Order: sequence, then C-alpha cells, then structure tokens
Amino acid sequence: MILDPLPPAALGDPLLAELTALYASKSAFHRLTGDFPDPEDIRPEQVAAALAEEREPPGTEILLARDSGRLTGIAVTLAHHPDPADPDPWIGLLMVDASLHGQGHGRRLAALVEDRFRAAGRTAARLAVLANNQKAMAFWTALGYEVLDQRADLGMGRPCTVLRKELTMP
Repeated sequence: MILDPLPPAALGDPLLAELTALYASKSAFHRLTGDFPDPEDIRPEQVAAALAEEREPPGTEILLARDSGRLTGIAVTLAHHPDPADPDPWIGLLMVDASLHGQGHGRRLAALVEDRFRAAGRTAARLAVLANNQKAMAFWTALGYEVLDQRADLGMGRPCTVLRKELTMP
C-alpha cells in the first residue's frame, strides 16, 4: 500500500470518479454521520465539496491509499487541533472501500498515517469516533487507541468519544 497526498489542484476525472466510488461504498457510515443528504446516492460534486471543506483548516492533509494502483482508502489528518491546549495531531477521517473490509487495509492505512506522524516528530495521535459507530470504536481500540474523553464534535455537535494513542517508535 502506498499513501500519497491529494494534489492541491482541482479534482477531475478519473480521480473524482474513484473518490466518489469510495465514498459511495460507505453508505452505512454516511447514514451514521449525516454528512450526505442521501447516503445511497452520493454524487461527485458532493464529494468534491466535502473534500474542499476538509482542506480548509490549516495543517490538514488528505492522503490517498492505493494498493496495486487501486484507490483503497482515504485519510484526513490535522497537524493541530483547533484547541491550543491539545498538542496531538488528529486523524479526522480514515475510510476504506467497503468491499475491502476485513482484509487489513484499514490497519495498514492507520499504520501508515501513524508512521507519518512519527516521522514529523509527533508522539501521540487522537481521533474522535461518533457515539453511534460501534464498528469504528472496536477498530480503533483494537489498534491500541484509548478512550480519553466524551464530547460533541466541533462541526455538527454530534456526540463523540475521543481516543488517543501513544506513538512509540517501532
């Protein structure tokens, strides 16, 4: 698996088509988040708008995961949380094509993101899991993330569990 930043240029075909297919594969996740008006009908312009919004905060990086040339996942990271008291980088989104679940792609993608944080000298990572997303909670805790706090997310006020993991050197 390779991980590359999403180019800053405007999205165009075929990349936008690949990203739309990835987002569309995760309709169950999008039903939980409420991020798209119809999780069963995600459109390219909606994905482009969502990615543009993700890019807005300073220090945000959108990373594309590919395996044998195929787009398998996406990760959105934030170098610094808006709360100045929070010293850790965040994983804002980690999403793997639903047809690839159970094959280790999510674990590899998370490990690559953690490696990027380590390479930048970061010693821990945080993320938030929506309170209604039990699968994500099981995934992240299996990777060693520990519950730190319960609070509403900054964007939509949804109840979340904040998790943190110390990033020891491999």
